[in-house]
Amino acid sequence: MLKTLTVENFALIENITVEFGAGLNILTGETGAGKSILIDALGTILGNRAGVNQIRKGADYLRVSATFNTDGELLTIERKISRKAKNSVTVNGKAMTLSALKKLGANLVDVHGQNTNLALLRTENIYKLIDDEKISEVLERYQRLYREQTAQAKILDEKNRTRLESLQRLDFLRWQEKEISAARLKPNEDVKLDAEIKKLSHAEKIAENIQGSAHILNDSDEDILTGVARVSKNLAEVARYDDKLNSARKLLDEAEILLREVYEEIRDYNDGLEFSPERLNKLQERADVIFKLKQKYGGTVEEILKRLTAIKKEISATENFESDVAELQRTVTDLERQARISAHELFLLRQASAKSLSTLIEREVRRLGMEQAQFEIEVTETERLTANGADTADILFCANVGEEMLSLSKVVSGGELSRVALAVKTVSAGRENSAPTMIFDEIDTGLGGVTAKIVAECIAKVARNRQVLCVTHLAQIASMADVHLQISKSEIDGRTITKVNPLDESERIKEISRMASGEESLVSLKNARQMISSAAKIKSLAS
Repeated sequence: MLKTLTVENFALIENITVEFGAGLNILTGETGAGKSILIDALGTILGNRAGVNQIRKGADYLRVSATFNTDGELLTIERKISRKAKNSVTVNGKAMTLSALKKLGANLVDVHGQNTNLALLRTENIYKLIDDEKISEVLERYQRLYREQTAQAKILDEKNRTRLESLQRLDFLRWQEKEISAARLKPNEDVKLDAEIKKLSHAEKIAENIQGSAHILNDSDEDILTGVARVSKNLAEVARYDDKLNSARKLLDEAEILLREVYEEIRDYNDGLEFSPERLNKLQERADVIFKLKQKYGGTVEEILKRLTAIKKEISATENFESDVAELQRTVTDLERQARISAHELFLLRQASAKSLSTLIEREVRRLGMEQAQFEIEVTETERLTANGADTADILFCANVGEEMLSLSKVVSGGELSRVALAVKTVSAGRENSAPTMIFDEIDTGLGGVTAKIVAECIAKVARNRQVLCVTHLAQIASMADVHLQISKSEIDGRTITKVNPLDESERIKEISRMASGEESLVSLKNARQMISSAAKIKSLAS
């Protein structure tokens, strides 16, 4: 519910704050006083287009702020438009985009104006009108199926789209698998291979050094071991006469043992040393094969083998492509079957609801001065599944006898459309899940007499279930007010300023007297009192 509206520097309005109440809030005043300006200012809070041309002359900016009570919590929206600085929109102090504001505004206020394309004409709002609680439950179940079916169908389409690409990929993977498998790689083979190639490539140098070392140790007249043995013999002779070199002699004996072990290891190595050019060629060819695989699949044999495992896994998955597609197709078909069953159930329920509502709304339309009007909410089943089901909804209307019923948007005039909308709101006020605040901007244009009284009763009926703001020139409607606001303008220091004044009981009587007869005579004032009293009785009986 809208609690307050503050408008600053908007057209004729310099700075006003208006407090609204529950039920029916009536806005009255002379033509040109600024009633529509106030509604336009509220529209900026709902996301309507606004520009610098609406800034009051002499001001640098305009600001509109509104506070709503939504489920017990206060929501404050502010919009500022400046001639120079950046424009801004905030909700409870936090910045918001204009597109987001429009979505929020649509949930807060429903505006019905003489020249406005009513939300009633949009298909999604026709569904809101006819979809009761039971239908909403079926719709929720259908939408779960529809979302799942749509998601699976998308996956299926993508698989079918990539079918040829997958087959080509499979050929490529098989070629890679064959290339790697043919090499018969073994873990760490490249390391061992490099070591052996290195050895065979330097076999002559190795043999030369090994043989030279053996020669120095024990294969020459002046070899090390012979020399060590001679020294050891000499020290043994010395020991016969002096034992001071016994420790040196022991160290020399240990050294001789170690040197003989070195010699034997070198000799064994030399005996096993052989050089084969054919073996080297084979090893180099093998190394070349591994090198080429490394360039394609990884820097080591381990990485290549990991890549082979991954390729085999992908081949397996790709080879199952056809069976996966077939299974997915079965899933999509089954989900679509279930969704169509649910959609048909939804269609039948909507059709029944639409028929019932059409009868009630047609009755209200005829009460509002269009005695020959025909009204029908038409629900037509379709083949195509959508998020809302497998049907379309439209409102058919005919204002005169003998004319063909056509879509409401094509045949109705502005005044007729306003009354049709009022009839719809009157019937659906207690059940429709729409904005908590509704605005009727001069819905009374062209009305009078009995019809005006009926329109007034209908608006009051709507206001029993939600807050209504109504701009009117008719005393019959104004007399139904729960809150009566008078819009007036005056001249101060050469400038026109719009003001909004809440009226007390005596002021209401004077205003309704003026609206009904254009004067405040004893007769007109008495008539105004009677109208207010009669309106109070009608509202009390209705509640």
